[in-house]
Amino acid sequence: MNIEMRHLRYFIAVAEECHFGRAARRLAISQPPLSQQIMALEALLGARLLSRTNRSVQLTAAGEQFLLDARQIVQQTAQAAERAARLHQGLEGELRIGFTSSAPLIPAVSDALLRFRQRYPAVHISMREMNTRQQLTPLEEGHLDLSVMRNTPLPPSLDWQLLRREPLMALVHRDHPLADRGAISIRALANEPFIFFDPHVGTGLYSDILALLQRYAITPFVTQEVGEAMTILGLVATGLGVSLLPMAFRRAQLDNLVWLPLLESDARSEVWLVWAKGREPGAAFNTMRSLLLAGAPTE
Repeated sequence: MNIEMRHLRYFIAVAEECHFGRAARRLAISQPPLSQQIMALEALLGARLLSRTNRSVQLTAAGEQFLLDARQIVQQTAQAAERAARLHQGLEGELRIGFTSSAPLIPAVSDALLRFRQRYPAVHISMREMNTRQQLTPLEEGHLDLSVMRNTPLPPSLDWQLLRREPLMALVHRDHPLADRGAISIRALANEPFIFFDPHVGTGLYSDILALLQRYAITPFVTQEVGEAMTILGLVATGLGVSLLPMAFRRAQLDNLVWLPLLESDARSEVWLVWAKGREPGAAFNTMRSLLLAGAPTE
């Protein structure tokens, strides 16, 4: 049954005007083709939709029901077209973003999310907190659109751009002998009880911090292994040891914690924006990526 949208629009006009002449003027077509199209529609349906006399046009029972359905179809088609256009323009839809625990504490990330939400309130942002290693498979499989993660080896199917270079800082209890020294060398931590990430958790910070310690021939005296950076903050605040974390975590300041800059210029960690290669990026994806990368380093 080859019913076209024009058949529905023509029938709706005639049904609402109850007059072929007025309906033809409304549609900006001549009356004979309109009458032919209505007859063709009735032939396709195998049902009489209109009762015609020389003076009036009235809907049959079948016509009344078809009018209700035709209006709904035309309305749904218009809504579908509008939604498609809004999705194409990035005004609606969904963005699925993976992020490490430090990402919301990085001003460039939190500011970009706020700007996007203010400009595109109809786009749903689904945020999923995962460590760096956990984000790779969802990105490859298309379950995440973008990820904010620490630098890590990536599979060939993923692409990335540097988002931020972030200093690593020492954190100690306020009563620790190092607490009042200001900037310190990382070597000052060599013999301190060290609170560190569990190597099996998969956080990118584990590799960053361990590589830094190894460059200065430091084997950390690890007394506590934990899965989350916030746990490290809490344990250092109780005086159980010292640690290293990116500067972003300083925004989650706890009582009894002192943050100390490191003298070593290579004491830093990179934050990456990562996405899958070969995907068809939509406008919302491109806008969010641009906002996140607006203040990124150029080198």
